[in-house]
Amino acid sequence: MNVARKILGLVFCLALTPSLALATNGDNLIGVGSISRAMGGVGIANPQDAVSAVFSNPAAMCFGGFCPSNEVDFMGTVFTPHIKADISAAGGSYSSHSGEKSYTMPAIGISYEIPEVRNLRFGLGAYATSGMGVDYRDRGIDVKPAAWGGTAPLASGTYTELGVMKFAPTVAYQFADWLSLGAAMHIDYSTLDMGAGTSDGYGVGGEFGVILKPHDKVNIGLTYITAQEVKYSRVADFDGDSKLDDLKLASPQQVGFGVSYTPIPKLLLETDVKWVNWSDAKGYKEFDWDDQWVFGVGVQYKPIDSLALRAGYNYGQNPVKKHTINGLSNVNVQGKTMNNYYYETFRLVGFPAIAEQHVTFGVGYDVSSRFAIHAGYMHAFSNSITETGVDITGAAARIKSTMSEDSYEFGLSWRF
Repeated sequence: MNVARKILGLVFCLALTPSLALATNGDNLIGVGSISRAMGGVGIANPQDAVSAVFSNPAAMCFGGFCPSNEVDFMGTVFTPHIKADISAAGGSYSSHSGEKSYTMPAIGISYEIPEVRNLRFGLGAYATSGMGVDYRDRGIDVKPAAWGGTAPLASGTYTELGVMKFAPTVAYQFADWLSLGAAMHIDYSTLDMGAGTSDGYGVGGEFGVILKPHDKVNIGLTYITAQEVKYSRVADFDGDSKLDDLKLASPQQVGFGVSYTPIPKLLLETDVKWVNWSDAKGYKEFDWDDQWVFGVGVQYKPIDSLALRAGYNYGQNPVKKHTINGLSNVNVQGKTMNNYYYETFRLVGFPAIAEQHVTFGVGYDVSSRFAIHAGYMHAFSNSITETGVDITGAAARIKSTMSEDSYEFGLSWRF
């Protein structure tokens, strides 16, 4: 129990540390943990480590690849986004790459069997789950065109930074050899900076899951995650009245379904499907995001007992709807009147959550019966979105954002 208490303390400290993520299914990560991310983000039916069990399906703590041991995972992801904006308006054409930085995102998870209650497991996780950011400050599109009198900016959203960290206490109970139920409480700590300083806030929600095992070789998982709203104070001047406005953003409700199949002991095949309800999530619905279907497939093969080779593919359709720009009209954003041209630059330039296709690879090695190390790589292929219309003067306008991503995964698992 002393070991468990120390680990819980570390998890709590980590949960208080916000982290920026350039995410890939909308502004959500495809998965959490080195193993899941190396397998296309799957894990609803058969996660292979504690952190992805807590994240993907709390019921899976009773059927995970680490069972019947207790396990703690220390994971990390280094994200490198590549983002470019092109704007034609105000009698000129402007182009710039966002400042390219690498972002390190930690994750830690634990699954622990309660000795006094057979088949009952407690879990805890702290991990970055979503976020986004661009930095065009002092770059090609961060100008005030002379054609507009040198006072109006070319674009809004030239600097954004959103990070969401979750702290998730979890419980799961195995009712039978073929059935496990689990639940997790999500406590979100989130930060948002749109160039006027960082605002932070908290949100609360839950995740509920079930695992069915109709056959020794087959797992079926189902999950539901509630929407989780956070209010950010004084983050941007949306209506141009020289006063900073508040903004509410909600992590959307999600439904997930997964199936895994183990045809032979050395081979694991898994697929996940998720529905993400962006269109009803506070903030995202005002910026007209569409609901998203996410599909992931992953494979793990062990040529020898101590070595695991992993690969996967993940697809999630871009949720950012394409509009026609009309800089001579306005839109309403949570009670504030915003010019349509700046609304569209904010959507496309400031929050270009448009990545769709991802390939992933990874490897794991058991150093001993207690320790394993993991490494992985993800590439999100380049995708772009383009809108045309008129700017604030009525002249022809065109906005284009392009992005791709690379990430590098590393992790350590300890069983005790």
